[in-house]
Amino acid sequence: MTNLPREKRARLILNTDAKNEADDQFTIVHALLTPTFDFHGIIAAHFGDHRSKTAMEDSRKEIDHLLDLMDLAGRIPVANGAAAALPDEQTAVPSPGAQMIIDEAMKDDDRPLYVAFLGPLTDMASAILMEPRLNERNVICVWIGGGTWPSGGREFNLMNDIAAANVVMRSNVQVWQIPSTVYRMMSVSYAELQERCEDKGPIGKYLVDQLIDWNFRVHKGPIEHRSLGDTPSLSVILNPMGGTYEWRPAPEFSPHMHYIHTGQYRPIKVYDSIDIRYILEDFYAKLARFHRGVQELANFG
Repeated sequence: MTNLPREKRARLILNTDAKNEADDQFTIVHALLTPTFDFHGIIAAHFGDHRSKTAMEDSRKEIDHLLDLMDLAGRIPVANGAAAALPDEQTAVPSPGAQMIIDEAMKDDDRPLYVAFLGPLTDMASAILMEPRLNERNVICVWIGGGTWPSGGREFNLMNDIAAANVVMRSNVQVWQIPSTVYRMMSVSYAELQERCEDKGPIGKYLVDQLIDWNFRVHKGPIEHRSLGDTPSLSVILNPMGGTYEWRPAPEFSPHMHYIHTGQYRPIKVYDSIDIRYILEDFYAKLARFHRGVQELANFG
């Protein structure tokens, strides 16, 4: 699997609000361990100013830390995204991250470019506003975000840039949406993570420790689980039929985050379910293989 031909690899850019909670980290590591991905970069995303006034910078530090733990520093392109949401639906927030999307999308490559968004759509919207020709390119925007269909309502990733979501939904860029009703079903327990990840080297231990620590600091009352809610963004690329979905006319969003169904925009793919067993077991297996490879290399040395 390490020498897959070009046509068997999926071009990928990952846009992540990595320090927002504790699940992005699992998705970043999973993507890095997946040989099918022709990985073109990671973009550090903001997550509003509710939890931090330096959200994008916090995400960047977390991405760099994960790469350090995996001994991948300097080997994966990393770019900063916008530090804040769009000021309105006509104005881009230029950033190295948005430029990374444009540069990769405009390359002469017949394969789709998947851009997986684990947070707000700021950098996708900015890229579209900066380079309208993206509407004609083979770009697939995979978004973890949006509330319950068909009504909608408050949802964190959407809340952090409603204007950007409207820009993307009104565009001609292909969108695969994974709403909250799907990503909330990705729960794992502490015991599961401790058994499957904690002993898999520094990166495995860090993933478990930071998740438990985040829950301890943020949640009130007893808790011993967490949803790895960003993981479906990889599942739908690796196994597009591993779930149920419908093509529905792209909605707009009201200021209160409700769907507005005008029927005038191109269809988007909306997932209703994900094969949870498949994608979680895929992660555990790849983490275990990575750890064995590191151990074997150390023993050989």
